[in-house]
Amino acid sequence: MNKYELVYILKPSVGEEKRAQLLEKLRDIIEVEGTIENVDEWGNRKLAYEIDKINEGYYVLVNFNSGTEIINELNRNLKISDEVMRHLIVKIGE
Repeated sequence: MNKYELVYILKPSVGEEKRAQLLEKLRDIIEVEGTIENVDEWGNRKLAYEIDKINEGYYVLVNFNSGTEIINELNRNLKISDEVMRHLIVKIGE
């Protein structure tokens, strides 16, 4: 198992209930073969540059352990989600 870090930015207009649903969906995907170490919600922050005429976003950081198969599924789900503006998954360590 490898350690990964996922950061995703949600549109600021997304409600609390919808944010919780998305996080739960991602948690279910990861926990099929991995474990979540930490979830850190940074809240609304100003973006470095404008995305689709939006100046701020809701940042969430997730640290987790999993195999490489899970990464493709996470990427697919984050790309098709209308609430997610950007995301990045980084392998930590070797």
